Amino acid sequence: MNIPIIIYCLLNINSDIPTAFLHLIFVAGVVGLGYVGLPLAVETAKAGFKTIGFDVKKEKVDSVNQGHSYIGGVADSDLKMLVEKDMFAATTDFGEIGKVDFIAICVPTPLDAHGQPDIGHVESSVKSIAEHLHKGMMVVLESTTYPGTTEELVKPILESSGLKCGEDFYLGFSSERVDPGNAIYKIKDIPKVVGGLGADASELISAMYESVLQSKVFRTSSPAVAEMAKMLENSYRNVNIGLINEFAIFCNEMGIDIWEVIEAAKTKPFGFAPFYPGPGLGGHCIPVDPCYLNYKASAYDFRLSMIEASLEVNDRMPEYCVKRIGDMLDRRFRKPLDGSRILILGVAYKQDIDDYRESPAIRMIDKLRTKGADIMFFDPYIPKFLHLGKVYEGERELTAELIRHADMVVITTPHSNMDYEFVRRHAKAIFDTKNATKDLADKSNIELL
Repeated sequence: MNIPIIIYCLLNINSDIPTAFLHLIFVAGVVGLGYVGLPLAVETAKAGFKTIGFDVKKEKVDSVNQGHSYIGGVADSDLKMLVEKDMFAATTDFGEIGKVDFIAICVPTPLDAHGQPDIGHVESSVKSIAEHLHKGMMVVLESTTYPGTTEELVKPILESSGLKCGEDFYLGFSSERVDPGNAIYKIKDIPKVVGGLGADASELISAMYESVLQSKVFRTSSPAVAEMAKMLENSYRNVNIGLINEFAIFCNEMGIDIWEVIEAAKTKPFGFAPFYPGPGLGGHCIPVDPCYLNYKASAYDFRLSMIEASLEVNDRMPEYCVKRIGDMLDRRFRKPLDGSRILILGVAYKQDIDDYRESPAIRMIDKLRTKGADIMFFDPYIPKFLHLGKVYEGERELTAELIRHADMVVITTPHSNMDYEFVRRHAKAIFDTKNATKDLADKSNIELL
């Protein structure tokens, strides 16, 4: 029996072959054990598939094999149980790819120093897969990238093995939709969008995801459609956040509370979805994905003017917040920014997570330091962070003395485990960029973005 038939039987409830037996002979793989890859690998193993995780970082591999999770959404207990049952193992040896029948690529797709897409991690991963590609293998790109990547980049590299896509192996794209810190929607609950190269690929890859996750699968006509759908999702958020950030700036000029404006607007039961302002955009996807789309658009001599405008607005928010801090210090204390002690509360890019990738708080810290401010920071999830090759240590405890020592407290990440009444009671002044203090009765020393 060849692998395609095995896969079909495995994923077909009417198969005469026992599911338990097929689970034993079918091996899944995940390349990249980060915020996307590790949760996917764990869910795949929990669904009964023997799973191998691949990563270039030995410390991640060692942590997984010891049953220690470094991802908030993955419990140590789950990981340890799967490792002990020999259902999940991690390795830096990409030669093990030859053992898998299904493999998902979940590696980072950052921007380079010039703001251009850097798909080097994807390319190197695909080359490793190509070296060990075998007949019947399913390969899925989950890393977010510009439309056309699967067919224009991944397919030729895999076919350099001598095997032909659609005949010898199956290729598709299914975007990651992980939302770190989301207590409602976990990886297994979020619908998957799958675009395969050919009907067989779409059906097989979709059936695999359906057997692993509890969510529905939406099949697109091509990988490019699925890739573009991911671009639309995050560009939609980028544009709307840019719109609300611009409203926030204008409302401040007019002396209008933008947060009250939003509360009023969202009472409309149709035609309005609330977005909220902040000190800028962070995370891997929302600030990065529009740049990938712009990169592709340039090949067609096409300008995505709305996206460009929103990127410009969002990119200048850290600088705008620094200006507001300086204005507050001058207005309240006749004190310049140069030499002032500023306490930053939160360096994570969103609340209740330990991820500081592209965090606007760090960009604010940079700008404040260039203006001569003395910066301290506290984040209950991030005791230190690495930025431009330098490690920055945070405060170990948010004490009354620490707060009183600061000329101003700036709330940049609204972690839910922070006592904002305690902060208000001891702070000289607070600049709240996320409306974290909305429920406090006394706001005399607080100004909102």
